[in-house]
Amino acid sequence: MQVLTDFMKFTKSQSAGYLINHVARIFARGLTLRIKPLGLSTGTFPALLELWEADGLTQKQLVERLDIEQATMANTLARMERDGLIVRKKDESDGRAQRVWLTSHARRLRAPAIAAAVDENQSALAGLSETERDLFVALMQKLIATNTKK
Repeated sequence: MQVLTDFMKFTKSQSAGYLINHVARIFARGLTLRIKPLGLSTGTFPALLELWEADGLTQKQLVERLDIEQATMANTLARMERDGLIVRKKDESDGRAQRVWLTSHARRLRAPAIAAAVDENQSALAGLSETERDLFVALMQKLIATNTKK
């Protein structure tokens, strides 16, 4: 009976899941507009962020770091390779593994792409005070930390 009562009280305007999904779409839409002129998409951007920090990761490492499905990562890497952003090479110490390396083109996109993300964050969060922005980010970090790898 408690589940039915909770269901009847549900409103999307008070649902953390609904709201965070909506906020994510707002950020994605804004970021898309800013990075599309660079030839990038929001689908490849997270992998690029990881590779800009640590070039030469394996596909498995990217899957773990981004917390996405193996098939999704495989498709993303195929698009990135097609678009000239990465090359895949056999791991020298483990012939079964492939490492993902950024092309010089992808390395040149780092500064403008990150600037676009910073600009989008500032724009999307402009209605919050500095204290509210800091709290918002801290709470999202806490949610991610407590819900990763369940």
